[in-house]
Amino acid sequence: MTPRPLFARPLLTLALLTAAPAAYAQALTPAETTQVDTLVTKTLAKTGVPSASIAIVRCGEIVFAKAYGKQSETMKTANTDAPYQIASVSKQFTAAALLLLENEGKLSLDDKVSKYVPGITGGDTIALRQLLSHTSGLQDYWPQDYSFKAMATPVTPQGIVDRWAKKPLDFAPGEQWQYSNTGYVVAGMIVEKVAGEPLLSYLDRKIFKPLGIKAIDQDLAIGKTFPQGYGRNALGPVRVTTPAAAGWLFAAGELAMSARDLAKWNVARLNRSILPAEDWAAQETAVRLTDGSTNGYGLGVSTGTANGRRYVEHSGEAVGFLSENIVYPDDKAAVTVLTNTWSSDAFTQIAQDIVKTILPPPPADAADTAAATKVRAVFDQLRGGTLDRSQLTEDADFYFTPVVLADFKASLAPLGETATFVQTGKARLRGGFVNRNYRVTYAEKTLSVSTYAEPGDGGRIEQFLVNETQK
Repeated sequence: MTPRPLFARPLLTLALLTAAPAAYAQALTPAETTQVDTLVTKTLAKTGVPSASIAIVRCGEIVFAKAYGKQSETMKTANTDAPYQIASVSKQFTAAALLLLENEGKLSLDDKVSKYVPGITGGDTIALRQLLSHTSGLQDYWPQDYSFKAMATPVTPQGIVDRWAKKPLDFAPGEQWQYSNTGYVVAGMIVEKVAGEPLLSYLDRKIFKPLGIKAIDQDLAIGKTFPQGYGRNALGPVRVTTPAAAGWLFAAGELAMSARDLAKWNVARLNRSILPAEDWAAQETAVRLTDGSTNGYGLGVSTGTANGRRYVEHSGEAVGFLSENIVYPDDKAAVTVLTNTWSSDAFTQIAQDIVKTILPPPPADAADTAAATKVRAVFDQLRGGTLDRSQLTEDADFYFTPVVLADFKASLAPLGETATFVQTGKARLRGGFVNRNYRVTYAEKTLSVSTYAEPGDGGRIEQFLVNETQK
């Protein structure tokens, strides 16, 4: 239920977000299918993760769904339709429930919490929207990445509220962003009060049955026919974990479903079905704090753009389970990865590799390509102790004295041929010049190259510095 922090993962997120819109075949080719099979099985073997369930959407349709590995001690073969605990990926469904109730005229996301649930600290100042965007100030009841002592005992939503939502707020509503499962428990209580039925019943009636999704309460997804959660203590053996007692997930991460069924929801998002288009847009709009800043989180989903590709994403963590669900609206594509351990980042590794497999690489930026050609040529000249000074500005020409040139040649020439020479990050303007940086790798060393150049195709080089860095 509590995902590993989305915005602290080096992965996760930028590594996944590669490529740009392009036309491509809908179904996976045999080569792509083989590549997906290979990367999943190799990652499971390398990391010790018992199993993974995968679903891929391309051109707005599910084109691949498959389970791999050992889902439990009693399930002999991997079942593609087995429901994994998707944990905090469930939050977008809780948010959707409130949006639907708003459409029905039964509440407003601008209503205050105290209108529906009494006794919550700051309830008369916290809007429902702030519960969904993690800006309420309510303290999170499960920040740990392990099952803490109280989780061995069943709990009710009111029990969570009584212990955590009646503490002083961590900040005034709207002033900061802090992940809060507590806020989602309160949101789920409001759904049930306003809808007059259990949260899962409402979601089943309004979303799951119309989409053909089989979703169950994760507290019930336990037993011989369900995937088991696993974990490791440090680098010890992979062991079966003990599930949390009933009630601890609720509206913050209550659902279990297969990757294929979660992909049906991704298709609905891409096609703007089930919910009105404005509700999808509301969910995917980053909420701003009172100072105008945002970290990209909307209503139950993280949103943003990287390398020219727009994404809608959320991960999830339950006891013994990790999941990743990422949608690319402009590409009509999505990747879902569910794993049954919470001791490995295999779920993000697999998602990253699948994205690289199924989506085309980004088109090269013409200006970056031209600049890289020039920079590489200058680098090779410096290795040889020569330099075409017509490519330099007055300042760069001044910098490259005979001593500097000699040092460049003496230190770079013995390294031999480069293994890779790639741009890192995006070009940016500074001081009237365009800054681009590069990483150069050799068998035993890695170098960084920092360049500044005049704007335009024929821009001369103002700076060309080389330093050793860590791999």
